[in-house]
Amino acid sequence: MADDGPLIEFEEIERALLGSGREFTRVEVAEKVGIPLELAEELWSRLGFPHVEDDDVAFTQEDVTALELTNDLISLGILTPDSQSALVRTWGRSFARLAEWQVSLLAELAVEGDDPAVRLGELMDAVLPNVEVLQSYIWRRHLASAANRLLGPGTVDGLGTTSTLAVCFVDIVGYTGRSKNLSDHELVDWVEYFEDELTRIVVDLGGRVIKTIGDELLFVADDLVAAAETALIATERGADDKDKFPDVRAGIAYGDVVSRLGDVYGPTVNIASRLTSVARPGSVLIDKGAYDALTVALSEDQVDPETGEIPAITKLIERAADELAEISPFSQFGDYRFRRMARRPVKGYSRLEPWVLRRSKSSKSTEQ
Repeated sequence: MADDGPLIEFEEIERALLGSGREFTRVEVAEKVGIPLELAEELWSRLGFPHVEDDDVAFTQEDVTALELTNDLISLGILTPDSQSALVRTWGRSFARLAEWQVSLLAELAVEGDDPAVRLGELMDAVLPNVEVLQSYIWRRHLASAANRLLGPGTVDGLGTTSTLAVCFVDIVGYTGRSKNLSDHELVDWVEYFEDELTRIVVDLGGRVIKTIGDELLFVADDLVAAAETALIATERGADDKDKFPDVRAGIAYGDVVSRLGDVYGPTVNIASRLTSVARPGSVLIDKGAYDALTVALSEDQVDPETGEIPAITKLIERAADELAEISPFSQFGDYRFRRMARRPVKGYSRLEPWVLRRSKSSKSTEQ
């Protein structure tokens, strides 16, 4: 079968997206900006762009402008040597994923027409300006949200922001086996449905999605109860045969977390991940920190508004719940039931103390 060539000329796409054609080598770009070639190459590589040779005419005037702006940020001290690598790499990864999805979407629409090249041009003219404005708006909205969150109480320094958060991983059960029986299109639809629905639950309850890792989603919440409700709603939906939401399991840890460049780090994150790995299908495991904080929060709900004290009967019930936890299948406290599991060794933690979290039979889901 003869090769009829590409349906759409790449040069046309590139010129439309970048505003001009290729004019410069990497040596010429570095000279125009007035920075060492080594720095230009390093920034280019960290952004995730492919390597080019010295004599390859691969750059446009837009590349020169972008490098000038980057150099300005370095001069102002915004991009310090310590932050250059992480920040630039984060930009590259984030926009690379976004670009892959957007190009795939436009290409699918373009090839449906009689003349894909013409159709793509029409789509780019009509869609991309709106997408660019919308992306800027979303970015500024997230900046405002992050500023409100990160510039409040907490430790702000060059290494990140430390705060006390609930960290939760939600993992699809049986992903490997299920994926073998789905077409590529069906697999993408299934995973995207999981991500979209879970993201809605997280956001509705005040949490923040950090990232998705294949068949797993990581989110954090300032409010531990909100994280617990999110995980319980997810497992309840997964157990409902009438719901398309997949069967999942979850692990929650509560404690100090370092937030940096949109990601989270520290032992609390590691423990949440380990709890998820040992959780049974359809279950939610929490660590000792989450258990202690939840029971304290539930105790505060019982405070007498006139005296400011917890009634003696509530304290007695709390002590009894702690003492019975090791011999009773579940102890109920407030809207939740807890069961202490045997300590178990997991990678990095020789004596992890997990608790099973369930909703009390009398309580109802907060999802609308």
